Amino acid sequence: MLDTQSVGESLLHLDRKHLLKEAMRAIPEAFDPQGRLLSPVAGAWVRPPAWFSARSPVDGQLIAELPQLDARQAAAAVEAAADEFPAWSARPLSERALAISEAVTLLHQHRDLLIRMLAWDIGKTLPTATNDVDRCLAGIAWYLENREAMMEGRAPLGLVSNIASWNYPFSVLLLNVLVQSLAGDSVIAKIPTQGGGVSLTLAFALLRRADLPVSLVGGRGKDLSEPLVAHERIAGVAFIGGRANGAEVHRRLKEGNKRYALEMEGVNAYAITRFSDWDSLGRQIRAGFDFGKQRCTAYTRWVVEKSLVPRFVRTYVDAVSTLRVGHPLLGKAIDFGPLISASKVTELRGHLDAAEADGTRVLFRGELAEDAFHDGQDRGAYLPPTLLFGVSRTSELYLREPFGPVDVLVSVDSEDELVAEANVSDGALVASVASDDLSLAQRIASRLHAFKVGINKLRSRGDREESFGGKGGSWAGAFVGGTHLVRAFTHGDHPLEGNW
Repeated sequence: MLDTQSVGESLLHLDRKHLLKEAMRAIPEAFDPQGRLLSPVAGAWVRPPAWFSARSPVDGQLIAELPQLDARQAAAAVEAAADEFPAWSARPLSERALAISEAVTLLHQHRDLLIRMLAWDIGKTLPTATNDVDRCLAGIAWYLENREAMMEGRAPLGLVSNIASWNYPFSVLLLNVLVQSLAGDSVIAKIPTQGGGVSLTLAFALLRRADLPVSLVGGRGKDLSEPLVAHERIAGVAFIGGRANGAEVHRRLKEGNKRYALEMEGVNAYAITRFSDWDSLGRQIRAGFDFGKQRCTAYTRWVVEKSLVPRFVRTYVDAVSTLRVGHPLLGKAIDFGPLISASKVTELRGHLDAAEADGTRVLFRGELAEDAFHDGQDRGAYLPPTLLFGVSRTSELYLREPFGPVDVLVSVDSEDELVAEANVSDGALVASVASDDLSLAQRIASRLHAFKVGINKLRSRGDREESFGGKGGSWAGAFVGGTHLVRAFTHGDHPLEGNW
């Protein structure tokens, strides 16, 4: 049971400075004498040549100083992390499971601290931060319970490198690290550039207390990408991010003989035709704004039969107009808080302005909840929901995933046009079809170029036993999730499923 109320009450009495002091008392090994965070590498704490400021998107204020390793230190970290593999992989699965269980116990003991730090780190509300941490804990418990069957006939791969986006540092990145360790691999991960590094460093410190072979490095992409992708001692790479960076990682990996699973962006579409259950769709539209649509499985493209467009717009406005956007940690009833940074909001506002100048109609533009901010608080990272219609085919908002609360409505006249507009991004992670005619919905679903397709419902990444991947440009390499996550970074006779 999620105890978000007690976490929220304690947070109201703790500003960031007090929270950082609490972290320094609980996990002192993660800090230098000046209170700056260090990099946990192969059982040691590495001091960088420089630090960079981790600022909260909630109000733009400093949380902590994170380590900025240079390329030489990053390469040395890869070497040290790879050196941990022989001894760790030689331990029986049962012993590795005991060590993982000890780490999970430590994570549970410091759960409240991790949730609060994560909320400040990337601007999650307390319920969404709690969900992120608890999904990680529940996920690794499931893998521990099912480890014997999943590891049967499998052998560890080597050192696995993890480069992930900032939005789900626990339920995705940390869970992947724990599963890879359970499988016998040693692991190195990069602090996401845009956020999450403070809470992740604290979590990795707890994993090191349990003697897990995990390392975490922070720094500029130009310094870390080469050693974390191309170093000869890296056996596999797990990547989550945008298509441009993912394509470059993919190019580098194809030159070598490394295992990889690369999750990249795609425009997730919801196609609607011959449909009448608007109350259900309204609930889905509202639920889809979780974390401000900063999710790889967020639906931001609505492809609607022309005759249904007026009803869709009414449903959308009714569902979204009551969403409250504001400071996520004031104890107010907030649906979502800031985007990851003020620069992201500036980027999206630029795209919106360009689209309007090109003739796009704004059918809905929300407002911030004025009672949900401190007086004089920096609101630069906040953006309310927006619905656009008539977006040009050359617009960034037509072609790319916005990774924020911006939706595009497209009107179509035929089934073929509906399918073509839903498949605009050359592959996606998820898609959905809404229709009263189930046979029609199933036919359309079979034509959508997405890994998961829902009928009259949203689809998500899924947890535990559910596999996850993408089609087209949204994915490269092995699929993950459930047994697939174990197989992706182990050796064995069973063929790997993936997008090759």
